[in-house]
Amino acid sequence: MKKTFFIILFCALSVVAQNKDDATKNPSSSTPRIVFLGDSLTEGYGVKKENSYPAIIEKSLKEQGYKINFTNASVSGSTTASLMSRLKWQLNNKPDIILIALGANDGLRGFKVNVIKKNLSEAIELAQQNNIKVLLAGMQMPPNYGKTYTKKFKQIFPDLAKKHNVKLIPFLLKGVAGDKSMNQSDGIHPNEEGHKKMAQTVLPYLKEVL
Repeated sequence: MKKTFFIILFCALSVVAQNKDDATKNPSSSTPRIVFLGDSLTEGYGVKKENSYPAIIEKSLKEQGYKINFTNASVSGSTTASLMSRLKWQLNNKPDIILIALGANDGLRGFKVNVIKKNLSEAIELAQQNNIKVLLAGMQMPPNYGKTYTKKFKQIFPDLAKKHNVKLIPFLLKGVAGDKSMNQSDGIHPNEEGHKKMAQTVLPYLKEVL
């Protein structure tokens, strides 16, 4: 009886040790992989890479003891039309969390709200089918686009968050949009101070998902 017990115990300890070795050899198996899919706002247009809000967030999380694999796969000028192809490409890296921060360029170009919504919805569904958690960043249009369009555009994001049960950042540019001290001379792209503010906005939501 004792001999059988020690044999079982030895086997169990061997499995634990093997799993520990595997985790050491393959850190990604136990380390969340986070991918940001956005446009110039998230890529960090006009500021040094280390001063973009995704880089600030990555640094902050690591300083707080989080072990993460972080990729900023944002591309300036991109719209929601490219989201599906970019997401499919990222699936090869097996991300655990994806932050989607797209739609601003669609809105500025006056794209139809139902098309923007469809593009985002399909990407969220694909992510969820692959067991990827989604964090959705809300966007808004300036008032000169008219009350009807700005209202419908703003509603895209809470509607999708509710439909797909994903975490929503109500407005990515909260405290930044329209503030000259937070933006570059073009009045559109955040400066270093703006990116610090964006990092403060996004970080609590990302930590909830983590």
